Amino acid sequence: MTFTEAMEHVAQVFEAIGAAVLLVGLFVSAWLGVRAFRRSKDGSSAYRVLRQSFGGVILLGLEILVAADLVRTVAVTPTLRSVTVLGVIVLIRTVLSFSLETEIEGVAPWRRAAMSGAGHVARAARTSRDTPRSPGP
Repeated sequence: MTFTEAMEHVAQVFEAIGAAVLLVGLFVSAWLGVRAFRRSKDGSSAYRVLRQSFGGVILLGLEILVAADLVRTVAVTPTLRSVTVLGVIVLIRTVLSFSLETEIEGVAPWRRAAMSGAGHVARAARTSRDTPRSPGP
């Protein structure tokens, strides 16, 4: 196996991990939203938990997919064209990440402390856990 073939496999592993993060994150986010709804009986609170946690998952997935693109471009096909395509992909994903993070936080990134995608999921999990239960019938 050549170095180029090995790096192509590494990039494919990163892509598979990125896809798995997105898929598993969808289910975890849905579970957190359901848990928040069961505890509070408040749909808007559950929606915020779901949106916050899945937004963090999308950010994490995008970061992993960018890593796959980096490995593929730098190690597999380091041509001017592939580097240009990588630059456009990274630019698009950066704009998406910026937009998602601003939407989740409600504040531009430079106006608050930095928080990772995993931090969004953790905060959503705490919110779904700490939401007070509504009184039962």
